[in-house]
Amino acid sequence: MANGHANGHANGVVPVGNRELRYPSVHDDTVSLKTNVGTPVVSNQHSESVGRRGPVLLEDYHLIEKLAQFNRGKIPERVVHARGMSAKGYFEVTDDVTDICSAEFLSEVGRKTPLHVRFSTVVHESGSPESLRDTRGFSIKFYTNEGNWDFVGNNMPVFFVRDGIKFPDLIRCLRPNPKNHLQEGWRILDFLSHHPESIFILMWLLGPRGIPADWRHMEGFGVHTFKMVNKAGKETYVKFHWKPTCGVKVLTDEEAKQVGEANNVQSHATEDLWNSIEDGEFPEWKLYIQTMEIADEDKYDFDPLDASKIFPEDQFPLKPVGRMVLNKNIDNFFNEQEMIAFNPGVTPPGIRVSDDKLLQSRVFAYSDAQRYRLGANYQLLPVNAPKCPYKNNHYEGTMNVTQRDEEVNYHPSKQYDIDDNAASKTQGNNAWPEEPVTGPRKKQGIEKENNFQQPGDYYRSFDRESKDVFQKHLLTFMTHPKCSEAVQKTWIGYMHKTDAELGREIEQKINDMTKKK
Repeated sequence: MANGHANGHANGVVPVGNRELRYPSVHDDTVSLKTNVGTPVVSNQHSESVGRRGPVLLEDYHLIEKLAQFNRGKIPERVVHARGMSAKGYFEVTDDVTDICSAEFLSEVGRKTPLHVRFSTVVHESGSPESLRDTRGFSIKFYTNEGNWDFVGNNMPVFFVRDGIKFPDLIRCLRPNPKNHLQEGWRILDFLSHHPESIFILMWLLGPRGIPADWRHMEGFGVHTFKMVNKAGKETYVKFHWKPTCGVKVLTDEEAKQVGEANNVQSHATEDLWNSIEDGEFPEWKLYIQTMEIADEDKYDFDPLDASKIFPEDQFPLKPVGRMVLNKNIDNFFNEQEMIAFNPGVTPPGIRVSDDKLLQSRVFAYSDAQRYRLGANYQLLPVNAPKCPYKNNHYEGTMNVTQRDEEVNYHPSKQYDIDDNAASKTQGNNAWPEEPVTGPRKKQGIEKENNFQQPGDYYRSFDRESKDVFQKHLLTFMTHPKCSEAVQKTWIGYMHKTDAELGREIEQKINDMTKKK
């Protein structure tokens, strides 16, 4: 909704049954301010009072409403990804993938789909600098003709843990110390010492790519393995990759410090994104996928549903799908940036979540967080609502703004012919996964952990300077006064298992630092 307009109706007028629902609009031809109930505002400069000097009367409806709305003008910030910026654009199919995916928005080359992107940092609060060393969120809401697709990714291809039950503890260790509100590396290493699968992402976070230069120059990854389904119902594992056409750029520690100190700049990435779009230099990313036959998943030395692993590109080459272009800035930061809400479980026909335990947990957690932050009907907000026709019986709940005059709010009913099997008829074998799921109840981890091979391969791809950057940041964490000897020994052991040279160098540097003390 731009400037109070909804669905393109002039002057913010939306037809609802035989009435008209109006939204406040600067384009309305009214000659005076009005309250939210449409009554004229006699004065927006003076409270109603007893005489000129007061006291103020509580019966001044406009005063009370104005203050009450202002007092509630902030919604709870996101638990994670609080700091971010959004933009709008479109996705265009450039390559045919109909052999593996039946999604309608991917059905033909040249097809365009509107979308809304939100970039973000992860750990720190909404007012934090965008130049901090942190993972970045890379989320896209596609408004397809078959409903929304929420692509909810990061700028790094892997994650810290494999199971959603560990996620709250992970975020707590990454956040500032609850006692002194300082982010301290010893807490991070202490927790992650129990999770060697985190080594790979630490190579990214503490290595040379830990601080993206801005939003335009960073990659996006789905992190998890998803499924694509073709018209015959055949499922294929996929990994999603977004590559910026303007290239990947990062900041060194010194450059990030200079950005933060330059005129007290906190929003350099947001400013860069906004200005580039305003200047007509529209950011663009190419979408690629990697595919794996599900029948072959046991052939590899890693579990394809392990979010701490990649699909090696020499075994699973990137295949082009399309391109994303951001060609319009948001019209209102609060409405389109703060209130946009994502969930990785929101997928159109043809794309499905996999059995990845971390991904499965996120499907619940994201919507639960949005209901706390935005309310029970957050999906009715214009930025979150689908653009295609849809119907359901979700009438109730706080701030349900739908205007309905139906007498039947249940299903099934003989009054209205709604076919419960319509999706199966139109989508065939794609309507619902039919593979059997069997096994004993377990609270256990996966079998093929293989925690050290992929991070070792990644480390060995570094040049000497990049190796030194990673080692410097890891050692900063390891030599914190509160980092225990037990944690240090654990990480020395992990580094030896990751790469022999890395292990020797870290151990030697720790020993040298210990002797100096």
